[in-house]
Amino acid sequence: MADTTEPLLLPAPHPKQRQPPPRTRAWGCGLTAAVLVLLLLLLAASDPLRPCCRLFGEPPEPVELTLLAGATEKGAVCLDGTPPGYHLQRGSGDGANKWLIHLEGGGWCSTVKDCSNRKMSALGSSNFMKPILFTSAGILGSDQQLNPDFYNWNKVYVRYCDGASFSGDTEGRAQDGSILHFRGLHIYEAIIDELMRKGLANATQALLTGCSAGGLATILHCDDFSARFPRGVSVKCLADAGFFLDVKDISGERSFWSVYDGVVHLQNVREVLPKECLANKEPTECFFPAELIKSIRTPMFILNSGYDSWQIRNVLVPVSSSRDKSWLSCKDNIRNCNSTQIEVLDGFRNSMVNNLKVVEDKEDWGMFIDSCFTHCQTLYGISWNSPISPRLGNKTIAEAVGDWHSRRRQEVKQIDCKYPCNPTCSSLLPT
Repeated sequence: MADTTEPLLLPAPHPKQRQPPPRTRAWGCGLTAAVLVLLLLLLAASDPLRPCCRLFGEPPEPVELTLLAGATEKGAVCLDGTPPGYHLQRGSGDGANKWLIHLEGGGWCSTVKDCSNRKMSALGSSNFMKPILFTSAGILGSDQQLNPDFYNWNKVYVRYCDGASFSGDTEGRAQDGSILHFRGLHIYEAIIDELMRKGLANATQALLTGCSAGGLATILHCDDFSARFPRGVSVKCLADAGFFLDVKDISGERSFWSVYDGVVHLQNVREVLPKECLANKEPTECFFPAELIKSIRTPMFILNSGYDSWQIRNVLVPVSSSRDKSWLSCKDNIRNCNSTQIEVLDGFRNSMVNNLKVVEDKEDWGMFIDSCFTHCQTLYGISWNSPISPRLGNKTIAEAVGDWHSRRRQEVKQIDCKYPCNPTCSSLLPT
């Protein structure tokens, strides 16, 4: 459960892979041209950095992987000792000196076995990392109409290969005797340092983002990121689907606490944790966002679903908690949940809302807590800004984040009503 190996981004296609799959072509035969165009647009918006057919012109160029220079000397390496990497797409026009840094997510590894398995994927080794596409990838997209506030910024997608939200600092031994490098903190610091030399130091605006485990990393590193810039630079943070809760699962066990406890102790996660929290609480408790946000000074936007699909499946109803087939169906699709199960999910949502009350008193902060059954909403065009995007106060996520970031509205703090009250929560949203 702790080791999530499905990447949020898919690699760029081989140059020859430009035809849609046969099944898609078969569907097109029975559709009118107008409906086919709509389907293609939704497909392009629904999966971040996934190769897709283009209606006009040539497909965009993939963004190549840049490996960190001098990684071994800096002690900044992936779990298997390979150098970490990132994808940089340069900005243009009035975005030439504006930077968006996105920290990739992908779960955690809390045991030697989990981390050893993770070494054999892009979440533990740069040997498996490929070029990617930023097209239709929500906040990373370059279409001004779909991403008006950030379309022409310098955009960086930092790959995640340490298994502890860019925060560990030690070494371990795998069962085969090989070294496990828990150097997430060094990876974060070294990549940011390298980007500073590539122009980030001259930024007039900088935004640190991330989703899932990358959203937690954004929360962990927000103040450090801000401290790297002169006082006159606008620096903010956006944590997407990173507000993980310390709640009991349906069997009454704190199973997710055990996962975080394993991560914190196995990978020596301590330096990134707030000193005020460590003075009174266990390090594991200080790894949860409810504690982290209390001490953060940098303006932050919290984007999360109150019915986060990943957390419902892995925090509230993990495999260890129930073999009841009705719960298996419920956590697969919230529309399958009965009234009793919805009450349990409502309790989860209420815990999140209560933990976020501290944000109400933070003047420069924002939040968008919808009631859609989904996870990670900034990287998917269909969630970020499309005709079927979730809306709160008649604003899409892109509009709400833009209003907060550019201060077009005095306060952007929206919390949705309980499921299933919001008609804009489409069944097509990624889960």
